[in-house]
Amino acid sequence: MNIIVKPYGSDLCYCRPDTTWERENKDLYSPECVNEWHWTPILFARISKAGKCISQKFASRYYDGLNFGALLYIGGIQTAYASCADHTSVLPMPLYNPVVVESEGNGIEILKNGEQIFCSATGSLQAIEDAICKASELTSLRIGDFVAIELAPASLLAERKEGSLDFKATFCENEIFSFRIIF
Repeated sequence: MNIIVKPYGSDLCYCRPDTTWERENKDLYSPECVNEWHWTPILFARISKAGKCISQKFASRYYDGLNFGALLYIGGIQTAYASCADHTSVLPMPLYNPVVVESEGNGIEILKNGEQIFCSATGSLQAIEDAICKASELTSLRIGDFVAIELAPASLLAERKEGSLDFKATFCENEIFSFRIIF
């Protein structure tokens, strides 16, 4: 299982290992070598049909559900290492029907210590389908893979000197993830 990511403002994609997937709201205990965490909100889809070089015309046939989540990056590092730490791809379950994601009033809200740090009124099926097409140019998509698009540039989330924090999100007024980052 791969997590294929289309970074914000880029047409290139990269893969995160499956060990980065966090789906159980477990607290993230920051290793001693990590002094800060950066993050970006995402919209992601689960691939339900294998494919390669998928055409835009058929992209909607290759996924069966979507949700919002977050990607965490080790701060201060400009290599792939920054995106490979265990439990840093927050891809919550259950997934939602694609129609729900584009419906007005079904917004995502992400909070850090109770304060809103991101919100969006709806997601874009067109954007996720574009990412599926782009990702499948170089990578064979398999059933169970995830394709994610970053919805904003990566920004600082937590620093060791500030201590632990609560990180949570709601979609359609349902909590989709909630955990602590503990230094």
